[in-house]
Amino acid sequence: MKRDVKETAEWYISKFETKNPFRIAKGLGVLVKTAGLGDYSGCYMYLNRHKCIFLNDNLNESERRLVMAHELGHAILHKDQNCYFIRNKTYLLCSRIEREANLFAVNLLISDDELKEYESCSLDQLSMIFELDRKLIELRLGK
Repeated sequence: MKRDVKETAEWYISKFETKNPFRIAKGLGVLVKTAGLGDYSGCYMYLNRHKCIFLNDNLNESERRLVMAHELGHAILHKDQNCYFIRNKTYLLCSRIEREANLFAVNLLISDDELKEYESCSLDQLSMIFELDRKLIELRLGK
C-alpha cells in the first residue's frame, strides 16, 4: 500500500507539474468550497458523480494545505466514499482509508529531494520546517 500511494502522489505531481493540492484538484475538476464545518477540518464527498472537497473556513494556511492534500487523497484513492477530516484526530486514526489519505498528503507535500536536503534534521525540526504534525513526518519517513 505505502509504495502504491507514494507512486500515485508522485504521478499526480508529475502530471500537473505541481505539488500544490489546490492546483491538482482544479486540474481534476474537483469542486472546492470553504465553509464553517464545526469540529471538522474538511471533508470529501462524492455527490451526483462530482468530486467535492469542503474545507473549514477557520484553518490557517498550513492547516488548509494539509487538509486539502488529505482530502485530495480521498478524492483520488477513495473516489466513491464520503470522508470527514476530524480536527486533531485524523492522523491518529487507524482506518485504512484515513492512513492512505494521510500517506498521500505527506508524499504530495514533502518530496524525496526535500527529505534528502534535511536528512540531518530531527523529527521535531522536520515538523517545524514542513509545518506538519510529528506523526505525519513519521508516517512520511516510514517510522
